[in-house]
Amino acid sequence: MATTMALRSFGRRTSIAARGFSSSCETEKAAKDGKPINLFSAINQALHIALDTDPRAYVFGEDVRFGGVFRCTTGLADRFGRSRVFNTPLCEQGIVGFAIGLAAMGNRAIAEIQFADYIYPAFDQIVNEAAKFRYRSGNEFNCGGLTIRTPYGAVGHGGHYHSQSPESFFCHVPGLKVVIPRSPQQAKGLLLSCIRDPNPSIFFEPKWLYRLAVEEVPEHDYMLPLSEAEVIRQGSDITLVGWGAQLSVLEQACVEAAKEGISCELIDLRTLIPWDKETVEASVRKTGKLLISHEAPVTGGFGAEISASIAESCFLRLEAPVARICGLDTPFPLVYEQFYMPTKNKILDAIKATVNY
Repeated sequence: MATTMALRSFGRRTSIAARGFSSSCETEKAAKDGKPINLFSAINQALHIALDTDPRAYVFGEDVRFGGVFRCTTGLADRFGRSRVFNTPLCEQGIVGFAIGLAAMGNRAIAEIQFADYIYPAFDQIVNEAAKFRYRSGNEFNCGGLTIRTPYGAVGHGGHYHSQSPESFFCHVPGLKVVIPRSPQQAKGLLLSCIRDPNPSIFFEPKWLYRLAVEEVPEHDYMLPLSEAEVIRQGSDITLVGWGAQLSVLEQACVEAAKEGISCELIDLRTLIPWDKETVEASVRKTGKLLISHEAPVTGGFGAEISASIAESCFLRLEAPVARICGLDTPFPLVYEQFYMPTKNKILDAIKATVNY
Protein backbone atom coordinates (compact mmCIF):
# COMPACT_ATOMS: atom_id res chain seq x y z
CA MET A 1 0.00 0.00 0.00
CA ALA A 2 2.83 2.40 0.85
CA THR A 3 4.49 1.79 -2.52
CA THR A 4 1.20 2.30 -4.37
CA MET A 5 0.55 5.62 -2.64
CA ALA A 6 4.10 6.77 -3.33
CA LEU A 7 3.73 5.93 -7.02
CA ARG A 8 0.45 7.83 -7.22
CA SER A 9 2.09 10.79 -5.52
CA PHE A 10 5.08 10.62 -7.88
CA GLY A 11 2.77 10.58 -10.88
CA ARG A 12 0.89 13.63 -9.66
CA ARG A 13 4.05 15.54 -8.87
CA THR A 14 6.10 14.91 -12.00
CA SER A 15 5.11 18.02 -13.93
CA ILE A 16 8.57 19.14 -15.00
CA ALA A 17 7.93 22.86 -15.28
CA ALA A 18 6.07 22.97 -11.98
CA ARG A 19 8.96 21.35 -10.11
CA GLY A 20 11.63 23.49 -11.69
CA PHE A 21 13.61 20.49 -12.99
CA SER A 22 15.87 21.00 -15.99
CA SER A 23 13.94 19.99 -19.08
CA SER A 24 13.59 20.38 -22.80
CA CYS A 25 11.46 23.17 -24.29
CA GLU A 26 9.04 20.51 -25.56
CA THR A 27 8.45 19.25 -22.03
CA GLU A 28 7.95 22.74 -20.62
CA LYS A 29 5.32 23.48 -23.27
CA ALA A 30 3.63 20.17 -22.50
CA ALA A 31 3.38 20.99 -18.80
CA LYS A 32 1.77 24.37 -19.48
CA ASP A 33 -0.93 23.06 -21.80
CA GLY A 34 -1.68 19.74 -20.14
CA LYS A 35 -4.62 17.94 -18.64
CA PRO A 36 -4.21 15.24 -15.96
CA ILE A 37 -4.28 11.72 -17.44
CA ASN A 38 -2.60 8.42 -16.64
CA LEU A 39 0.09 6.64 -18.60
CA PHE A 40 -2.05 4.26 -20.64
CA SER A 41 -4.24 7.19 -21.70
CA ALA A 42 -1.14 9.10 -22.79
CA ILE A 43 -0.11 6.10 -24.91
CA ASN A 44 -3.61 6.02 -26.37
CA GLN A 45 -3.39 9.71 -27.25
CA ALA A 46 -0.05 9.19 -28.99
CA LEU A 47 -1.45 6.34 -31.07
CA HIS A 48 -4.49 8.40 -32.05
CA ILE A 49 -2.19 11.21 -33.20
CA ALA A 50 0.12 8.84 -35.08
CA LEU A 51 -2.77 7.32 -37.00
CA ASP A 52 -4.48 10.66 -37.59
CA THR A 53 -1.40 12.46 -38.90
CA ASP A 54 -0.01 9.70 -41.10
CA PRO A 55 -2.26 7.57 -43.34
CA ARG A 56 0.63 5.10 -43.65
CA ALA A 57 0.47 4.23 -39.93
CA TYR A 58 -0.96 0.90 -38.75
CA VAL A 59 -1.46 -0.54 -35.26
CA PHE A 60 -1.70 -4.29 -34.76
CA GLY A 61 -1.09 -7.06 -32.25
CA GLU A 62 -2.94 -9.50 -30.02
CA ASP A 63 -6.34 -8.07 -28.99
CA VAL A 64 -5.50 -4.49 -29.98
CA ARG A 65 -8.73 -4.07 -31.93
CA PHE A 66 -10.63 -4.47 -28.63
CA GLY A 67 -8.34 -2.08 -26.77
CA GLY A 68 -5.72 -4.54 -25.56
CA VAL A 69 -5.31 -6.04 -22.10
CA PHE A 70 -4.16 -2.67 -20.74
CA ARG A 71 -6.66 -0.61 -22.81
CA CYS A 72 -3.90 1.34 -24.59
CA THR A 73 -5.56 0.90 -28.00
CA THR A 74 -9.14 1.65 -26.92
CA GLY A 75 -11.18 3.43 -29.59
CA LEU A 76 -8.57 3.21 -32.34
CA ALA A 77 -10.38 0.63 -34.48
CA ASP A 78 -13.69 2.51 -34.20
CA ARG A 79 -12.11 5.74 -35.40
CA PHE A 80 -9.59 4.53 -37.99
CA GLY A 81 -11.14 1.28 -39.14
CA ARG A 82 -10.22 -2.38 -38.95
CA SER A 83 -7.91 -2.14 -41.95
CA ARG A 84 -5.51 0.06 -39.94
CA VAL A 85 -6.07 -1.29 -36.42
CA PHE A 86 -6.37 -5.06 -36.31
CA ASN A 87 -5.77 -8.20 -34.30
CA THR A 88 -3.08 -10.71 -35.16
CA PRO A 89 -2.64 -14.40 -34.39
CA LEU A 90 -0.95 -15.30 -31.12
CA CYS A 91 2.46 -15.45 -32.79
CA GLU A 92 5.08 -12.89 -31.80
CA GLN A 93 7.50 -13.95 -34.53
CA GLY A 94 4.73 -13.45 -37.09
CA ILE A 95 3.72 -10.08 -35.64
CA VAL A 96 7.24 -8.68 -35.92
CA GLY A 97 7.98 -10.35 -39.26
CA PHE A 98 4.84 -8.81 -40.72
CA ALA A 99 5.73 -5.44 -39.17
CA ILE A 100 9.19 -5.49 -40.76
CA GLY A 101 7.69 -6.13 -44.18
CA LEU A 102 5.07 -3.43 -43.70
CA ALA A 103 7.71 -0.90 -42.63
CA ALA A 104 10.00 -1.89 -45.51
CA MET A 105 7.20 -0.82 -47.89
CA GLY A 106 7.33 2.71 -46.49
CA ASN A 107 4.66 2.42 -43.80
CA ARG A 108 4.62 3.18 -40.07
CA ALA A 109 4.23 -0.23 -38.50
CA ILE A 110 3.31 0.03 -34.80
CA ALA A 111 3.35 -3.52 -33.46
CA GLU A 112 2.30 -4.50 -29.96
CA ILE A 113 3.79 -7.43 -28.08
CA GLN A 114 1.28 -8.00 -25.30
CA PHE A 115 3.92 -8.59 -22.59
CA ALA A 116 7.68 -8.05 -22.91
CA ASP A 117 8.13 -11.53 -21.42
CA TYR A 118 6.82 -12.95 -24.71
CA ILE A 119 9.03 -10.95 -27.04
CA TYR A 120 11.58 -13.78 -27.19
CA PRO A 121 9.90 -15.76 -30.01
CA ALA A 122 10.39 -12.61 -32.12
CA PHE A 123 14.05 -12.23 -31.14
CA ASP A 124 15.41 -13.50 -34.45
CA GLN A 125 13.15 -11.18 -36.46
CA ILE A 126 14.17 -8.16 -34.35
CA VAL A 127 17.89 -8.87 -34.09
CA ASN A 128 18.71 -10.52 -37.42
CA GLU A 129 16.18 -8.79 -39.67
CA ALA A 130 14.93 -5.44 -38.35
CA ALA A 131 18.23 -4.27 -36.85
CA LYS A 132 20.29 -5.26 -39.93
CA PHE A 133 17.84 -4.41 -42.72
CA ARG A 134 19.37 -1.05 -43.65
CA TYR A 135 22.99 -2.16 -43.18
CA ARG A 136 22.82 -5.32 -45.26
CA SER A 137 21.26 -3.45 -48.20
CA GLY A 138 23.81 -0.64 -48.16
CA ASN A 139 21.03 1.78 -47.17
CA GLU A 140 19.05 0.85 -50.28
CA PHE A 141 16.19 -0.50 -48.16
CA ASN A 142 15.17 -0.01 -44.53
CA CYS A 143 12.43 -0.77 -42.03
CA GLY A 144 12.88 2.45 -40.08
CA GLY A 145 9.11 2.87 -39.78
CA LEU A 146 8.97 -0.03 -37.32
CA THR A 147 8.05 0.60 -33.69
CA ILE A 148 7.48 -2.28 -31.28
CA ARG A 149 5.49 -1.39 -28.15
CA THR A 150 5.54 -3.73 -25.19
CA PRO A 151 4.78 -3.46 -21.44
CA TYR A 152 7.64 -4.52 -19.17
CA GLY A 153 8.53 -4.88 -15.51
CA ALA A 154 6.96 -5.70 -12.18
CA VAL A 155 3.27 -5.23 -11.55
CA GLY A 156 2.95 -6.63 -8.03
CA HIS A 157 1.47 -10.01 -8.94
CA GLY A 158 2.81 -10.98 -12.37
CA GLY A 159 5.22 -13.73 -11.42
CA HIS A 160 7.99 -14.93 -13.70
CA TYR A 161 6.06 -14.74 -17.01
CA HIS A 162 4.52 -11.27 -16.71
CA SER A 163 7.15 -9.20 -14.88
CA GLN A 164 10.43 -9.36 -16.77
CA SER A 165 12.60 -6.46 -17.93
CA PRO A 166 14.41 -7.67 -21.07
CA GLU A 167 15.73 -4.33 -22.31
CA SER A 168 19.42 -5.23 -22.03
CA PHE A 169 19.08 -8.04 -24.60
CA PHE A 170 18.29 -5.45 -27.27
CA CYS A 171 20.83 -2.88 -26.09
CA HIS A 172 23.52 -5.20 -27.44
CA VAL A 173 22.16 -4.89 -31.00
CA PRO A 174 23.39 -2.11 -33.32
CA GLY A 175 20.59 -0.77 -35.51
CA LEU A 176 17.87 -0.56 -32.85
CA LYS A 177 16.72 2.22 -30.57
CA VAL A 178 15.52 1.26 -27.09
CA VAL A 179 13.33 3.77 -25.25
CA ILE A 180 11.65 3.59 -21.81
CA PRO A 181 9.49 6.45 -20.42
CA ARG A 182 8.99 7.26 -16.74
CA SER A 183 5.64 9.07 -16.84
CA PRO A 184 2.56 9.87 -18.97
CA GLN A 185 3.96 13.10 -20.38
CA GLN A 186 7.21 11.43 -21.31
CA ALA A 187 5.45 8.38 -22.73
CA LYS A 188 3.40 10.36 -25.23
CA GLY A 189 6.24 12.53 -26.49
CA LEU A 190 8.79 9.73 -26.67
CA LEU A 191 6.41 7.29 -28.35
CA LEU A 192 5.60 9.78 -31.10
CA SER A 193 9.33 10.35 -31.56
CA CYS A 194 9.92 6.60 -31.89
CA ILE A 195 7.11 6.21 -34.41
CA ARG A 196 8.48 9.05 -36.56
CA ASP A 197 12.17 8.21 -36.15
CA PRO A 198 13.85 6.74 -39.27
CA ASN A 199 15.15 3.76 -37.30
CA PRO A 200 13.43 0.68 -35.84
CA SER A 201 12.61 1.24 -32.17
CA ILE A 202 11.53 -0.85 -29.21
CA PHE A 203 9.37 1.12 -26.79
CA PHE A 204 9.10 -0.51 -23.36
CA GLU A 205 6.13 0.73 -21.32
CA PRO A 206 6.23 0.45 -17.49
CA LYS A 207 2.97 -1.39 -16.87
CA TRP A 208 3.11 -0.72 -13.12
CA LEU A 209 2.52 2.93 -13.99
CA TYR A 210 -0.24 2.49 -16.59
CA ARG A 211 -2.83 3.66 -14.07
CA LEU A 212 -0.79 4.77 -11.07
CA ALA A 213 1.19 7.58 -12.73
CA VAL A 214 -0.93 10.66 -13.43
CA GLU A 215 0.30 14.04 -14.63
CA GLU A 216 -0.59 16.87 -16.97
CA VAL A 217 -0.30 15.83 -20.61
CA PRO A 218 -1.33 18.08 -23.52
CA GLU A 219 -3.84 16.83 -26.05
CA HIS A 220 -1.89 18.30 -28.95
CA ASP A 221 0.87 16.66 -30.97
CA TYR A 222 4.37 16.98 -29.47
CA MET A 223 7.62 15.02 -29.51
CA LEU A 224 10.48 14.65 -27.03
CA PRO A 225 14.07 14.10 -28.16
CA LEU A 226 15.53 10.60 -28.26
CA SER A 227 19.00 9.85 -26.88
CA GLU A 228 18.83 12.81 -24.49
CA ALA A 229 18.86 12.06 -20.78
CA GLU A 230 17.11 14.44 -18.42
CA VAL A 231 18.38 15.69 -15.06
CA ILE A 232 15.17 15.74 -13.06
CA ARG A 233 16.74 16.54 -9.69
CA GLN A 234 19.88 18.61 -9.15
CA GLY A 235 22.40 17.45 -6.55
CA SER A 236 26.05 17.60 -5.52
CA ASP A 237 26.95 14.46 -3.52
CA ILE A 238 26.03 11.51 -5.74
CA THR A 239 24.56 10.82 -9.19
CA LEU A 240 21.63 8.40 -9.51
CA VAL A 241 20.70 6.98 -12.93
CA GLY A 242 17.62 4.96 -13.88
CA TRP A 243 14.77 4.67 -16.36
CA GLY A 244 11.10 3.77 -16.52
CA ALA A 245 9.21 2.87 -13.36
CA GLN A 246 12.42 2.78 -11.33
CA LEU A 247 12.60 6.58 -11.44
CA SER A 248 9.77 6.84 -8.90
CA VAL A 249 11.68 4.55 -6.51
CA LEU A 250 14.89 6.52 -7.01
CA GLU A 251 12.96 9.74 -6.37
CA GLN A 252 11.73 8.39 -3.04
CA ALA A 253 15.30 7.45 -2.08
CA CYS A 254 16.51 10.96 -2.99
CA VAL A 255 13.91 12.50 -0.70
CA GLU A 256 14.92 10.24 2.21
CA ALA A 257 18.62 10.88 1.57
CA ALA A 258 18.01 14.64 1.67
CA LYS A 259 16.66 14.27 5.20
CA GLU A 260 20.11 12.98 6.17
CA GLY A 261 21.91 15.81 4.42
CA ILE A 262 22.81 13.95 1.22
CA SER A 263 22.24 15.83 -2.04
CA CYS A 264 21.38 13.45 -4.91
CA GLU A 265 21.38 14.29 -8.60
CA LEU A 266 18.78 12.15 -10.39
CA ILE A 267 18.99 11.39 -14.11
CA ASP A 268 16.37 9.70 -16.27
CA LEU A 269 18.21 8.05 -19.16
CA ARG A 270 14.99 7.77 -21.25
CA THR A 271 16.78 6.27 -24.27
CA LEU A 272 19.04 3.31 -23.53
CA ILE A 273 20.42 2.90 -27.03
CA PRO A 274 21.98 5.18 -28.12
CA TRP A 275 22.36 6.47 -24.55
CA ASP A 276 23.38 9.98 -23.50
CA LYS A 277 26.85 9.42 -22.06
CA GLU A 278 27.67 13.12 -21.98
CA THR A 279 24.93 14.03 -19.48
CA VAL A 280 25.85 11.20 -17.12
CA GLU A 281 29.58 11.94 -17.41
CA ALA A 282 29.06 15.63 -16.66
CA SER A 283 27.08 14.78 -13.54
CA VAL A 284 29.61 12.22 -12.27
CA ARG A 285 32.48 14.66 -12.82
CA LYS A 286 30.58 17.01 -10.52
CA THR A 287 29.52 14.55 -7.79
CA GLY A 288 32.34 11.97 -7.97
CA LYS A 289 29.92 9.12 -7.24
CA LEU A 290 27.44 7.05 -9.25
CA LEU A 291 24.58 4.68 -8.44
CA ILE A 292 22.58 2.90 -11.15
CA SER A 293 19.30 1.11 -10.51
CA HIS A 294 17.04 -1.04 -12.69
CA GLU A 295 14.57 -3.91 -12.25
CA ALA A 296 16.37 -6.34 -14.56
CA PRO A 297 18.86 -8.79 -12.99
CA VAL A 298 22.15 -7.15 -12.06
CA THR A 299 24.41 -9.46 -14.09
CA GLY A 300 24.52 -8.30 -17.70
CA GLY A 301 21.98 -5.55 -17.08
CA PHE A 302 22.40 -2.24 -18.88
CA GLY A 303 23.69 -0.77 -15.64
CA ALA A 304 26.89 -2.74 -16.22
CA GLU A 305 27.48 -0.93 -19.52
CA ILE A 306 26.93 2.44 -17.89
CA SER A 307 29.26 1.49 -15.05
CA ALA A 308 32.03 0.37 -17.39
CA SER A 309 31.73 3.46 -19.59
CA ILE A 310 31.84 5.86 -16.65
CA ALA A 311 34.79 3.99 -15.11
CA GLU A 312 36.68 4.51 -18.38
CA SER A 313 35.81 8.17 -18.88
CA CYS A 314 35.65 9.43 -15.27
CA PHE A 315 38.16 7.16 -13.51
CA LEU A 316 40.19 9.98 -12.00
CA ARG A 317 37.07 11.78 -10.78
CA LEU A 318 35.39 8.82 -9.08
CA GLU A 319 35.62 8.88 -5.29
CA ALA A 320 33.91 5.50 -4.75
CA PRO A 321 33.12 2.34 -6.71
CA VAL A 322 30.06 2.59 -8.95
CA ALA A 323 27.06 1.08 -7.13
CA ARG A 324 24.39 -1.02 -8.87
CA ILE A 325 21.09 -1.71 -7.10
CA CYS A 326 19.13 -3.98 -9.41
CA GLY A 327 16.98 -7.08 -9.56
CA LEU A 328 18.45 -10.34 -8.29
CA ASP A 329 20.00 -13.01 -10.48
CA THR A 330 16.98 -15.28 -10.25
CA PRO A 331 13.85 -15.87 -12.33
CA PHE A 332 11.34 -13.19 -11.39
CA PRO A 333 9.56 -14.52 -8.28
CA LEU A 334 5.90 -14.24 -7.31
CA VAL A 335 5.58 -14.38 -3.53
CA TYR A 336 9.16 -13.14 -3.07
CA GLU A 337 8.82 -10.16 -5.40
CA GLN A 338 9.41 -7.68 -2.56
CA PHE A 339 12.82 -9.28 -1.92
CA TYR A 340 13.75 -9.30 -5.61
CA MET A 341 12.94 -5.66 -6.32
CA PRO A 342 15.48 -2.80 -6.00
CA THR A 343 13.52 -0.96 -3.33
CA LYS A 344 13.82 2.49 -1.83
CA ASN A 345 15.53 1.15 1.29
CA LYS A 346 18.10 -0.83 -0.71
CA ILE A 347 18.89 2.26 -2.74
CA LEU A 348 19.07 4.48 0.34
CA ASP A 349 21.51 2.10 2.04
CA ALA A 350 23.68 2.09 -1.09
CA ILE A 351 23.58 5.89 -1.31
CA LYS A 352 24.84 6.22 2.24
CA ALA A 353 27.51 3.54 1.77
CA THR A 354 28.78 5.17 -1.43
CA VAL A 355 28.80 8.71 -0.04
CA ASN A 356 30.64 7.52 3.09
CA TYR A 357 33.10 5.29 1.22
